[in-house]
Amino acid sequence: MSIDPGTDAASDPLERLVVIDRLEVGPPRIEPRRLTTPYTVHAGGETHSTELAYRWEDEVLDPADPADGNLAAMIGAQVALNYGLFCREIVCHGPFDEADRRFLRAMAANTAREIYVDKLLMPNEFLVGMEDLPVVRRESYLQAELLFPEAPARLLSSWTAAEDGPVAVLASGGKDSLLSYGLLDEAGLVTHSVFVNESGRHWHTAINGYRHLRETRPETTTRVWTSSDRLFSWMLKRLPFVRPDFARLRSDHYPIRLWTVAVFLFGALPVLKRRGIARLVIGDEYDTTYRTRYRGITHYDGLYDQSRHFDEALTRYYRRKGSSLQQFSLLRPLSELLIQKVLVERYPDLQRHQMSCHATHIDEQDRARPCGRCEKCRRIVAMLTALDADPTACGYTPEQVAGALADLPQRGVSQERVALEHLAWMLAQRGLLPEGVMGSVKGRARQEVVSLRFDERASPPDLVPPDLRRRILPLLLRHAEGAVRRNGPVWEPFDPLAAVEPANTGAEASPAPEPPASAAKPPRVKLGELTWLEAKRRLAEIDTALLPVGAVEQHGPHLPLDTDAWDAEHLCCRVAEACTDPKPLVLPLIPYGVSYHHDSFPGTLSVGPSVLADFVYHVGLAAARHGIVKLIIVNGHGGNAPTLQLAAQKINRDARIFTCVDSGETSDHDIARLTETPNDVHAGEVETSTALATRPELVDMSRARPAVPAFSSQYLDFTSKHSVPWYEHTAEISPTGVLGDPTRATAEKGQRIWELMVRHLVRLVESLKGMSLEEIYEWRH
Repeated sequence: MSIDPGTDAASDPLERLVVIDRLEVGPPRIEPRRLTTPYTVHAGGETHSTELAYRWEDEVLDPADPADGNLAAMIGAQVALNYGLFCREIVCHGPFDEADRRFLRAMAANTAREIYVDKLLMPNEFLVGMEDLPVVRRESYLQAELLFPEAPARLLSSWTAAEDGPVAVLASGGKDSLLSYGLLDEAGLVTHSVFVNESGRHWHTAINGYRHLRETRPETTTRVWTSSDRLFSWMLKRLPFVRPDFARLRSDHYPIRLWTVAVFLFGALPVLKRRGIARLVIGDEYDTTYRTRYRGITHYDGLYDQSRHFDEALTRYYRRKGSSLQQFSLLRPLSELLIQKVLVERYPDLQRHQMSCHATHIDEQDRARPCGRCEKCRRIVAMLTALDADPTACGYTPEQVAGALADLPQRGVSQERVALEHLAWMLAQRGLLPEGVMGSVKGRARQEVVSLRFDERASPPDLVPPDLRRRILPLLLRHAEGAVRRNGPVWEPFDPLAAVEPANTGAEASPAPEPPASAAKPPRVKLGELTWLEAKRRLAEIDTALLPVGAVEQHGPHLPLDTDAWDAEHLCCRVAEACTDPKPLVLPLIPYGVSYHHDSFPGTLSVGPSVLADFVYHVGLAAARHGIVKLIIVNGHGGNAPTLQLAAQKINRDARIFTCVDSGETSDHDIARLTETPNDVHAGEVETSTALATRPELVDMSRARPAVPAFSSQYLDFTSKHSVPWYEHTAEISPTGVLGDPTRATAEKGQRIWELMVRHLVRLVESLKGMSLEEIYEWRH
């Protein structure tokens, strides 16, 4: 069934889940080494209160610093994001700025969806009375209104640090974080391990690794203690559909929580800030970036905070806060099996401290030991045995190993399907799985599982900064069976090192050798430069095309009239050339645009919206007739956007092909961080910089003058997030035609802007190339 977001609450079948009237969080109380945040639940006329606490080993917070107060408020709010499905209001007390509020609302909405699907609709032994909960498809499952009683704080900048400085690993004692630490340490980076000590038994999984690194690397190893586990258990008692005896149930899953990594991560941020760390490494592998559908609802399979989407969302948040912090995983191209393989073979001294069991116990030597009976223990024993490694090295007894292997045929383990097939095959090859069947999975060789897998959705090559890729990839390739890249349903050999720019050593590079005369030339990307025979061959190889659309209009007294047209075609060609083979085709430029608002300035040549829309529509239909299935219209002139959107809709309607328009949306957010000028919308800092980077001979900087418009209302301000689209003849606002400040332009800035635009569009094109229309629509979220 489907519920409209505006449906009256009385008829909403999910209203029964709203069991808390108000959850109040904060305000935080700050000490240099301690943070406490009150949590108060108002439900059914009763009030219950407790506290969330964090403690650090060093003085990391300054109670007098407003930025630290802001960070403390964000740390304290993370646990609350798990309860947006169950509360009518979540009230966050403390100094939150607009970036914080947007982030918290977005993550609360995402978590509500994940919990609804993964914890309530799917089987969950911790719940009672939820068997008849219906499947409801809606835009948002966030039932709580997030309220911030205090006035918005000003944007509180975080910290900046050199990218070539120290790095940090969010450490857990598991194989992923241990391998991440080993790789970074061997690569010569000063690597800080930040362990987060949960208040429950889960700390036992980290204690062996923490003690080892604390003894061997005391200056760079630290621990953050938090009472989050106690708070999660306390909140479960406030949810009447959770079994009262939940604490006695043995399970590999949590009852109700999915926003957990951020609870630890935000607790680590004060350490990173004090130590000047600009890179935070998370230990997540290939199969955690996973989107799927459950009975018509698209979701992240409960793994959002282990996905690349999470890392990218956090990095965007840090950037909005003025921080240089970047978050990523070194292990995205690796399967869990390959991670275990590299750790065992390359860092055995670290691997012996590995602990992946969440039901550990402390032995008489005060060392954590695995239970040997849970699914995670079966999985670790199976992988280590398949790799001809010794599970007893990290704490398993011979009896536990034998029991885990004996359970594999019937009980299996939880992994991505292809990894299970390969693991079962490896065990069968060693005579340890006679029937070759593990659980319901039949073993077969899947070599991509022990290769570095690069996939545009899950693990594109550029997720890790180039300088780290140059150091880390050679180490991984010594243990992997090569590297592969997905091309549709097929994995093809791939050289990830060839895609990394060489390091700048400061010395003049030797000239590249001339290619042999017989070497094949790179394919031409412009359709117009091909013969019809060549076009026939290329259209049999590639179904993706770029259509540049520009304008011929005034660009102030210092830039050429064809700026928008030239830029659109130049961008399309650079994108196509940077893509992997087969490269997309670039259709011939449409140079004229909707530019009537510049008609007061000589040289502007404008066409009407209906004319341009009809022209683009017919070009799109013609391209579709010859096999183009994915058409990206690259718009070089903002005034064309409404017209091109109309044309794209008509092409999609009549040709039934994927059509989108990029008027800068893929890169504008990042470009804004490089520029200094507000309302820089025409012939200003950005366009002058990009022209200086590509056609400096056509730029007359002696005529460049600033003309930055200022408006009386935020709703008319071009760069305001609350502005409405509105239209006026440019001469009424600026007598020179400039709307911005071209005097702030530089060729270096322009080069960086071009690189941003090309990189983002390449990612878009590469993600589309290998997918059918059915896959594109299936993965829409």
